[in-house]
Amino acid sequence: MRTLPHDSYIEAVTETLTANGLKPAELWTDDGESRGTYCYLNAVITLDPSGTHDTDDEDLPEGTPWRHGLLLIWEWHTGIEEEDGEPERGPLWLFAELKADGSCEYPTTLPVYGYASPAAIVEAARKVISREIGAGHLFNGGTPTWDGQLIGDSWEQHAELDAACEAWGTDEAASGSEAAPRPMSTKETT
Repeated sequence: MRTLPHDSYIEAVTETLTANGLKPAELWTDDGESRGTYCYLNAVITLDPSGTHDTDDEDLPEGTPWRHGLLLIWEWHTGIEEEDGEPERGPLWLFAELKADGSCEYPTTLPVYGYASPAAIVEAARKVISREIGAGHLFNGGTPTWDGQLIGDSWEQHAELDAACEAWGTDEAASGSEAAPRPMSTKETT
């Protein structure tokens, strides 16, 4: 499998989540496509705070929080489609509640730096799990319900990560609409 610029960062986040009792149920990294034309870097970490990720709906007690899991999503966009409403160039973290069919609605901005330290991701994830940080919705553009500031600090290797992502983005921009789909790099935790 091909190594992507953000693999080591997501691995550090995953290791820190696991060390702090939030072991991911699933994890993958990719250079996904946006509208079938431009690629962007992404990663999805599925947490299972209720221990019910693979449980059928009819077997779940009423009121179980995070019934099918919590998604932590990291993306790095090229900014090529910014004028079409897509994110500006650079990184961002999002979160969303996973549904039984594997989909989610209204990914919400996680209030951390784009290259947040793994400890900041743990702290923010705990605040989302406890509902201290609430999910966005259609009417507020996915903005979290949160009265606080950005959580934590940036990862100590953010400059190297940014340089690697920028190099990837420059290469992607140069290839323009000629970009071909790239193979997915998959990592799963056990």
